[in-house]
Amino acid sequence: MSGDAEAAARTAAAVRAFTGRLGLPGLVDVHTHFMPERVLDKVWDYFDAVGPLTGVAWPITYRHEEEERVTLLRQFGVLAFTSMLYPHKPAMAAWLNSWSADFAARTPDCLHTATFFPEDGVEGYVRRAVEAGARVFKAHLQVGGYDPNDTRLEPAWGLLAEAGIPTVIHCGSGPVPGKHTGPEPIARLLGRHPRLPLIIAHMGMPEYEDFLDLAERHPEVRLDTTMVFTGFSERLAGFPPAALGRLAALGDRILLGTDFPNIPYPYEHQLDSLERLGLGDDWLRAVCHDNGARLFPPR
Repeated sequence: MSGDAEAAARTAAAVRAFTGRLGLPGLVDVHTHFMPERVLDKVWDYFDAVGPLTGVAWPITYRHEEEERVTLLRQFGVLAFTSMLYPHKPAMAAWLNSWSADFAARTPDCLHTATFFPEDGVEGYVRRAVEAGARVFKAHLQVGGYDPNDTRLEPAWGLLAEAGIPTVIHCGSGPVPGKHTGPEPIARLLGRHPRLPLIIAHMGMPEYEDFLDLAERHPEVRLDTTMVFTGFSERLAGFPPAALGRLAALGDRILLGTDFPNIPYPYEHQLDSLERLGLGDDWLRAVCHDNGARLFPPR
């Protein structure tokens, strides 16, 4: 058995021991990345080069071909996952949506994921994605460099709010601030669309408490755990211990996210990090499976 295969087997055993102890059928991971090969290669090149949006060494633990990455998630007992993908320029989102629709069609345990960018025609291709069965959208304000309040996006936000389709949105200022990151642009967006179902990626790192404020005020705002509490992220932007009680109180709106495959540690480290918080097995069951299964019920 190769070193990669041995590591995968250890992780699969560790993850299944975790879910077995909690009595869960598996995991629902709302923040995993699958995208066209040439796009993912550029993302990995960026991490390898210690790009300015990361600023730290970031080895990719699961640098494998697409089919092997899907197989790994299944071996880990992940019942549902996403193909988080995002454009960094105009005239890219519709093509990404076409790819992700095909990926979801041939990968039934992947939630049909779509994306958008502030550009002419955005309402049309978002509507087409919704009509084609998209179940979750991805927005990346840091990489895309756009304001979520751009007027060109307003019809798309209205459509998603009416349809009740969640958007996983990277809007926190971690690992470095962007022109439009932070809680204020999201607060303005929610002021116009208070029922918009947003999933705050990385719990809004490092503005954790500000995004907890928004979640407490807006019942359709959720937060995903992606990379939060891990040793890697705690060194960059530690979660404030005083806010753990608020996290426990929002236990029905916290969702497991991992950033697989683009993580610099084994998959089970995210789960271990959540367990070490000491918020209890009921909280873990809700976060790692029940909340995601309720938001994205099997079809």
